Amino acid sequence: MNRALTTAALGIGAAQVIKVPLTYMLSKKWDWSQMVQTGGMPSSHSCGVTALATYICLKRGYSAIDFAVSSVFGAVVMYDAMGIRRSAGEIAVEVNDLDEQVERLSRQHPGLYHAKRRKALKERLGHLPREVAAGALLGLAIGACSYLLERK
Repeated sequence: MNRALTTAALGIGAAQVIKVPLTYMLSKKWDWSQMVQTGGMPSSHSCGVTALATYICLKRGYSAIDFAVSSVFGAVVMYDAMGIRRSAGEIAVEVNDLDEQVERLSRQHPGLYHAKRRKALKERLGHLPREVAAGALLGLAIGACSYLLERK
């Protein structure tokens, strides 16, 4: 079995599972859909790529080419989560609000036609920097534990 791949998958899974009790602490409702949702605390993307890079660094060394590749890959994933994906989520919020405003206007003005969107755009896509940082810290711990628990 590929230990590096397993470590990354474990990081992703752990972050997704942790989202459920964290959401409960804030909302006082159990929301099991958090296990498959994007966005939120902690970032499972950040956790997975950091767990992978940490495991590879400890296993192969800081100067190994696969550590360099996984680190660059991780940086791109985390940057994307905080940048483009988060911006897309913010745009979705605005589009969903705009759709509601136009619907209200169309009710007030009978001549104005508006076909309401059947489904709102998904708004929770990206991450706040603290969510990415929390995922990276969790991934660091998971990657180190995976290395330390490995049979040598």
